[in-house]
Amino acid sequence: MKIFNLEDINSKLVELNSWSFINSTLQKEFSLKDFSDALSFIIKIGIEAEKLDHHPDILLHDWNKVKVTLSTHSAGGVTENDFKLAHTIDKINQ
Repeated sequence: MKIFNLEDINSKLVELNSWSFINSTLQKEFSLKDFSDALSFIIKIGIEAEKLDHHPDILLHDWNKVKVTLSTHSAGGVTENDFKLAHTIDKINQ
């Protein structure tokens, strides 16, 4: 599995909606309507992550904020799988 270099990552980030490259990971924080919506969003991410066999780090904080962090731990960096899941997560949040 190819680990993307910084140039590849920056060119692919423009295809995403407000994701950032921080500490060798893709990250985005979502603000949901309320606690229930935040929990529902996390479950939906989990279902899609299982389908892709690619599992993000997810943090629920405050009462409605969800921070998602993506990297391919087994590859030691950001790969195509991370961008696929980021696109999927953005679709879930529409």
